[in-house]
Amino acid sequence: MEISPVQEDVKEKLAEELSKIKMGEVQDLTSPAKVEVKKESLCHGTREGDASDLMHVIQVSTKISGVERSLKKEVNEISKKLDASSGASVVDIDLNIKDPQLCSLYAPRIYNNIRVKELDQRPSVDYMEKLQRDISPSMRGILIDWLVEVSEEYTLVPDTLYLTVNLIDRFLSQTYIEKQRLQLLGVTCMLIASKYEEIIPPRVEGFCFITDNTYTRGEVLKMESQVLNFLYFQLSVPTTKTFLRRFIHAAQASCKVPCVELEFLANYLAELTLVEYSFLKFLPSLIAASAVFLARWTLNQSDHPWNSTLEHYSRYTASELRTTVLALENLQLNTNGCCLNAIRDKYRQQKFKSVATLTSGQRVSSLF
Repeated sequence: MEISPVQEDVKEKLAEELSKIKMGEVQDLTSPAKVEVKKESLCHGTREGDASDLMHVIQVSTKISGVERSLKKEVNEISKKLDASSGASVVDIDLNIKDPQLCSLYAPRIYNNIRVKELDQRPSVDYMEKLQRDISPSMRGILIDWLVEVSEEYTLVPDTLYLTVNLIDRFLSQTYIEKQRLQLLGVTCMLIASKYEEIIPPRVEGFCFITDNTYTRGEVLKMESQVLNFLYFQLSVPTTKTFLRRFIHAAQASCKVPCVELEFLANYLAELTLVEYSFLKFLPSLIAASAVFLARWTLNQSDHPWNSTLEHYSRYTASELRTTVLALENLQLNTNGCCLNAIRDKYRQQKFKSVATLTSGQRVSSLF
C-alpha cells in the first residue's frame, strides 16, 4: 500500500473545513421549512425581530457560500500539487496490525516521543576535555571494545550493549573518575543494563570473574548504587539500536525482497560507532539513519540508497546525513588504522553473513 503525504494533508484540511461549515450550519442556520415560514410571515406584516432573524440567515448563508468557493479553489490548487508530486510515494510500514510486537497502532506516536527524549538524555560531547583528566578517548575505546567481548561471552542482546555505553558516557559526563576504576564502571553499567534488558541477567559474581576478580562483589554493588542514584534511575533512554529497528524496517519495506545482509550490515556499522568518542556529537537517530544509508550503498551502487519512505520515517534528507555518513564510511574502511577489532571479528562470523568484509567499490562521497 502506498500513500502520499500530500494526499493526507488534503484529506485532513478538507475534513477540518467541512466540520467548521457543519458547525456553522448547526449554530447559525434554521431549516429550509422555517425560512419559508419567516418569508410568509414577513409578507403579511411581521414583527421587527423576525425580519432581523431572516436577514441574519441570509448573511450567514452568503458567508458559507464564500467559504465553500474559497475551499473549492484551495482544493483545486492542492490537486495540481498532487499531480505534480504523484511520483513521490511513501510505503506504509505500519499497515500490518496483526503482529503485536510491531505496535503498529502506536508506533508513530512512540517514535515521535523518543525523538524528543533523545535530546533530553544525551551525554556531554566534550566531557573528556572538560572534566576527565585521568582517562582519554582511547581508554574509553579499549573499555567498550572489551565490553563487546563480554557481551558475546554472556550472549547478551544488542540493546544491553548500547545501554551500557549510554550509561558509561552519561556518568562520565558529570563525574570524575580515576583510570583504575574505569573497568569497574564498565562492568557495573553492563550489570545494570543486563538487569534492565535481559530475561536472565548474569550474576554479580560473573562480572567479578570476567575481570579476573580485580573487583569484589561489594565494590560492584557500591558502584551500582552510585551510578543509579546519580542517574536518578532513568534507564529508559533511546539508543541507536532503538531507531535502527524502525529504519531497517522502512528500508526493507522499500525492497522487493527483504535482504538479511542489509540488517546485519546496518547493525555492524552502527556498533562501530560505539567505540568512537567522536561520534557522541551525533544523535542516535542520525547514526541509525546513516548506517542504513551506507549499508544500502555498500550492497547496491546501482540505485540511490535514500528514498521518500526512508526520508519520511527517519525525518532526515540525504544532504543532512552527509557528514555522518562520510565519518561512518571512514570507520568502515578503518582509515585511521584502529586496532580495536572486537566488533569487526564479531561480524566476520558466518552467522552474520561476514558483513564486516564487505565494502563498496565506489566511495559514498560521489552521492553528495
